[in-house]
Amino acid sequence: MKKLIERLLLFALAAALALAGGLTWYARQPLSIEGMPRTVNVTPGMHLRSLSVMLAREGVVGNATLFWLLGRVTGQGTALKVGVYTLDRPLTPLELYGKIERGEVSQAIVQFIEGWSWREVRAALAAQPLLKHDSANLDEAALLRALGAEEPRVEGLLFPDTYYYAPHSSEVEVLRRAYRLQRDKLRAAWEGRAPGLPYKTPYEALIMASIVEKETGVAVERPLIAGVFINRLRRGMRLQTDPTVIYGLGERFDGNLRKVDLQTDTPYNTYTRAGLPPTPIAMPGEAAIRAALNPAPTDALYFVARGDGTHVFSGTLDAHNRAVNRYQK
Repeated sequence: MKKLIERLLLFALAAALALAGGLTWYARQPLSIEGMPRTVNVTPGMHLRSLSVMLAREGVVGNATLFWLLGRVTGQGTALKVGVYTLDRPLTPLELYGKIERGEVSQAIVQFIEGWSWREVRAALAAQPLLKHDSANLDEAALLRALGAEEPRVEGLLFPDTYYYAPHSSEVEVLRRAYRLQRDKLRAAWEGRAPGLPYKTPYEALIMASIVEKETGVAVERPLIAGVFINRLRRGMRLQTDPTVIYGLGERFDGNLRKVDLQTDTPYNTYTRAGLPPTPIAMPGEAAIRAALNPAPTDALYFVARGDGTHVFSGTLDAHNRAVNRYQK
């Protein structure tokens, strides 16, 4: 038995040495990269295994498992830098890992997420080491002029998307692209809007879209949420939506919305003030804009969260109170 164990240990050691030797050889052999020069895109959220599969699928590495194993053994696959990489010469697997770890991108990426506030966009831009932060010292009025915007606030004017940029590009130019894209999306939706909506301008529709964006993450509910708010506007009812109150509290909001907050008047408190708030409260995506301008036909005037991300819609206060008692109390 002892000899068998010794043989198994020797076999395991020999296999480990062979694997180490094979990986060492593989790590230093130039990859047969198809179609140089070419680019590969390391996207946000990509991990080592998905990177290896993507590179094999695109003909950059021949064997996804070997490339993944090399990254695991060396630890080089733990710090992937997002961006677009240009491959214009033969690289070894180790050199390719080094290029991605160092972030030697030909194009970098910044993401603006649906529902983000301008403050969150600012933080995302500040975290981009390859951007020239030429908007950091601009006040809001100066930034609006740089964007070519006539609106009173930057909030809501940027389209949530993934933006590619060359290293050391202007931050203002990225913001200008996001502003123009949001303007074009809003303009197209406004031209195809349903008749009889209670908006005087596209900007008012953008304000509504931002509220819809913050009220639900369930895509199919956005037109219904918009329909409820439009019904309330038409009847002269206050919108009474918590996200506007939270926005009005700003940095004072600690994650807990209290009764006193609903009763404290601010320009964004739709419990104390009628109509729309003065500006958007977040960055609405295309689906929320479409919902605000093409709401679902509904008689509902109320909705309450079920607790699973969806809502119960009611046409009367009695039905709404029953839903509140069932799902909230």
